[in-house]
Amino acid sequence: MAGIPPFLLAQMGKPVTIKPYAGVTGSGATSYRPDLAVTAIVDDRRRYVRSATGEQVVSETTIMVPLGTDCPPKSQVVLPTRTTTVITVAAIDGGALPVPSHLEVALQ
Repeated sequence: MAGIPPFLLAQMGKPVTIKPYAGVTGSGATSYRPDLAVTAIVDDRRRYVRSATGEQVVSETTIMVPLGTDCPPKSQVVLPTRTTTVITVAAIDGGALPVPSHLEVALQ
């Protein structure tokens, strides 16, 4: 399958805004690339995930967005109810299998 089926996004999708993390400026301020408005499947379920440093942390929400979405760790995500930070991102590529390819994004 190519990606998240449009009928799933139409029925279960919610609008979110992603502020992709770009790094830290010379003055120490956090920098972000331009905002991205996407439709995501939002799963508000608490679970443990491993951060980029290997530390086990609690993720309050997981979102599923199209594969290729610019959403690196430390990005800000504006959900319908709150603003949060990306802990980790996993690319789920179904290839020729009958499963949707997408990014699974664990949020604080």
